[in-house]
Amino acid sequence: MLSNYEQFLYGPLGNFPLVLIGVLLIWSLVWKGYGLWKAANDGQKYWFIAFLVLNTMGILPILYIVFFRKKKKSK
Repeated sequence: MLSNYEQFLYGPLGNFPLVLIGVLLIWSLVWKGYGLWKAANDGQKYWFIAFLVLNTMGILPILYIVFFRKKKKSK
């Protein structure tokens, strides 16, 4: 039987800590938000929709920002 602290820490998933789930959730929200913002500013609605619908734990937004984003020409 788990103590109250252990139940809070591990939750219903057994040995998978809820703290790790929280960290992954924050990681995903930060990258998804940043990717959505960049896609909206660049006018790329298909990327925006993909970020909005797909949950890839931040991988798709990172790939978009690094490789697929339109590069602005410097003056």
